[in-house]
Amino acid sequence: MILHHIQTSPNNDSALKLCLRYARKEDTILLAGNGVTALLQRQWAMALSPFKLMLLQQDVQARGLGELLKDFTQIDYADFVDLSLSHTKVISW
Repeated sequence: MILHHIQTSPNNDSALKLCLRYARKEDTILLAGNGVTALLQRQWAMALSPFKLMLLQQDVQARGLGELLKDFTQIDYADFVDLSLSHTKVISW
């Protein structure tokens, strides 16, 4: 299992698009930084829906998106470390 760590908005680069090309259904995708804004766009929310998806809570809150993204699993930094250790590989895009 791979943990795919997306840190940038899909409006600014192609990291999320590339990640989705290579991600497998058993992988986990973690949106952090401006990556959390991807879920504000229907096309990205739909593309991410088949995957186990998590958001870094501090980044959601820092962008004032807590209410809009409340239905998604949010984790803190300690959970991020645990998630990293439970996967065989971490790819930061």
